[in-house]
Amino acid sequence: MRELTLRSIILGGLLTFLFTAANVYFGLRVGLTFSTAIPAAVISMAVLRALGGATIVENNIVQTICSAAGAVATMVFVLPGFVIVGWWQSIPYWETMLVCATGGILGVMLSVPMRRALVVDSDLPYPEGVAGAEILRVGMGDAEGERENRAGLATILLGAIAGAGFGVLTMLRLAAAEVTKVFKIGAGYGTIGATTSLGLVAIGHLIGLATGMAMMTGLVLGKFILLPILSAGLPGSPEEVVSTVFGQQVRIVGAGAMAVAALWALIRIAGSIMRGLAGIAATSRARKAGASLELTERDLPGSWVLGISAAMFGPILVLIWQFVQGGPLATAIPAVLVLSLVFIVVVGIFTAVVTGYMAGLVGTSNSPVSGVGILSILIASVLVGALFGDGVAADMRAPLIAFALFLVSFVFGIAIVANDNLQDLKTGQLVGSTPWKQQVALILGVIAGSLILPPVLQLLATSFGFAGAPGAGPNALAAPQASLFAAIAQGVLGGSMRWDLIWIGAGIGIVLIVIDEALRGSGKGKLPPLAVAMGIYLPATLVFPAVIGAVIGHFWNRMAATTARPEFTERLGVLLATGLVVGDSLFGLAFAGAVGVVGDPAKLGIVGEGFAGASEWIGAIAMVGLLWVTYARTRRRALETA
Repeated sequence: MRELTLRSIILGGLLTFLFTAANVYFGLRVGLTFSTAIPAAVISMAVLRALGGATIVENNIVQTICSAAGAVATMVFVLPGFVIVGWWQSIPYWETMLVCATGGILGVMLSVPMRRALVVDSDLPYPEGVAGAEILRVGMGDAEGERENRAGLATILLGAIAGAGFGVLTMLRLAAAEVTKVFKIGAGYGTIGATTSLGLVAIGHLIGLATGMAMMTGLVLGKFILLPILSAGLPGSPEEVVSTVFGQQVRIVGAGAMAVAALWALIRIAGSIMRGLAGIAATSRARKAGASLELTERDLPGSWVLGISAAMFGPILVLIWQFVQGGPLATAIPAVLVLSLVFIVVVGIFTAVVTGYMAGLVGTSNSPVSGVGILSILIASVLVGALFGDGVAADMRAPLIAFALFLVSFVFGIAIVANDNLQDLKTGQLVGSTPWKQQVALILGVIAGSLILPPVLQLLATSFGFAGAPGAGPNALAAPQASLFAAIAQGVLGGSMRWDLIWIGAGIGIVLIVIDEALRGSGKGKLPPLAVAMGIYLPATLVFPAVIGAVIGHFWNRMAATTARPEFTERLGVLLATGLVVGDSLFGLAFAGAVGVVGDPAKLGIVGEGFAGASEWIGAIAMVGLLWVTYARTRRRALETA
């Protein structure tokens, strides 16, 4: 059967730009990324069916390449941190590409031994992996599947056109890009608002109601309770006070809550992880005893896995050696390299297992990799400070801060790719793919994503900048995780960390864990602590639209349950949301390019400042209208196809 073919590699590479760029943009804008496997599978089936001779496993290779490349885009959760702390003035292409590629390939290699433990011999649900397999089965099955395939592709295009079209309205300033209100609560201030973005609403549809409501809980806790308390009695205009208190205090509380929530997630799954890892040893013993393996059980040989993994540490150690040249760490190269090697191996393996397990439990899009990143940067900062901080004044520790971020970059690359890969390998297991061929495709996807990410990141850095970076303007992208990682490293190593706020956040995290466990134990639902902490940390303008989208997605799924084909109807809703995200993201990239040419976003508008009030109403009406039209059209398409 056709499987790892030249055309599958080429098509996967072409789709890689589309989805990697979309995830880079949304990761920087709102701190959320989405799984690219399902839309890639839909597009792949449409294209390869037209070319003729397509097989289900060949289509699986295409979605595997795209999915791995889309996962690499999550590196924007850490890389902008170097710009934010002032270490980079621009994004160095080869350094960035090699950091992403080496860490990502190590993530693929770690997912090879984990496949049997966490995929084959596990009862983890792998929601996106199972959904991807079902889409491939239906789409490749018969004429009815072909009709569904066309409906899915048309739905993605509808969403993309709507998402990009609304973006044009905001670029021309006919629709407001953001609406924010600050109001008095007691002696302090609260705030609420929304970024007018169809893509943000669609992200809410994808993350689901439970996560959306948890984020709303965090929004209320952060902006209606903590912010008024911390801003009480402070001088200055309401807008300035809210901006300062939120950025310097509320977000640190959110970071403390995120760290505790992430640690609890690791504790909850520790027993399952150990049982799963025991299966790896059992499989190895059976193989050495001469047991034959079916085609669908043939992974990359262990010698290849070890050899490729070892080969990655060559460029990694060279990159680290180059990175510390000219700074205080240049005189301690042996200690630096030993720390780097131990940290990447130990923390990398730990995070790969954890994120892989969490992806199987809640899906790639919902897997809290940010929490793993927070723990990693805390560990790295404390270790770097303890080993190399003596004799370095607090105001001269920029090289130490940058080095801690650099170490975490490799570990984070391992974590996010392992998080994605096991989902893809589950799809492969269900449709009968050859594991080693899929693992080769994963490596190709990581390389493709690593080649594309740096120029996209540079374009956005040049056009918008990142919030908190030197010289960042009012249109700077939030880059929430990168800002948080940088703030943690600066606080720990610079001696300015507000540990009191961290402990308050930790206390909030403990309370959230107790509530969540009580709800789960009583069967009355759940309140994911990490999602609540994200709601505290992220600006209200980013959280509120996602909450609206989560509610829309909930009612869409309820409607789908009443149709003749509920799974298909629900899937079309997911594909519409994906299209909205892709359209909004690609417009964002085009807008970034236009800003790079004209130099000022205001020059692209066709109305003046006096139109601001009307633009808020136009933006709200246009958003509601486009969402109504696209969801109604998708519903009709679902009923007609069924």
